[in-house]
Amino acid sequence: MSAVDELLARARGELRRVDPREAAAVQDEGGLLVDIRYAALRDRDGTIPGALVVERNELEWRLDPTGDHRAAEATHHGLPVVVICNEGYASSLAAVSLRQLGLHHATDLVGGFQAWRAAGLPVSRRA
Repeated sequence: MSAVDELLARARGELRRVDPREAAAVQDEGGLLVDIRYAALRDRDGTIPGALVVERNELEWRLDPTGDHRAAEATHHGLPVVVICNEGYASSLAAVSLRQLGLHHATDLVGGFQAWRAAGLPVSRRA
């Protein structure tokens, strides 16, 4: 097993990952979906309505409720957060990073945006 595969396995051991319908329920109940995909993927495939778009390199700064650069949606450490990447790999590592910041309800979407779309959940496309 490669070092990154081991890192990913350890990260996933810390999470209770959610499927697309569970992620939609988190959003419906006031939690935050955070899309960390880069712009080219969002342009190609669309976005999840209501999801906060934060590219991976800004994630910790934008989601830290105590930080000066936080997004308005990053209101408190108890906020349920579901991180979404394209296929559900980078999001696992990102969710663990958010947990290390004190966002103890952070997790990620199994299968990422592609699983969301395959489940027939809403997707917005730019005109």
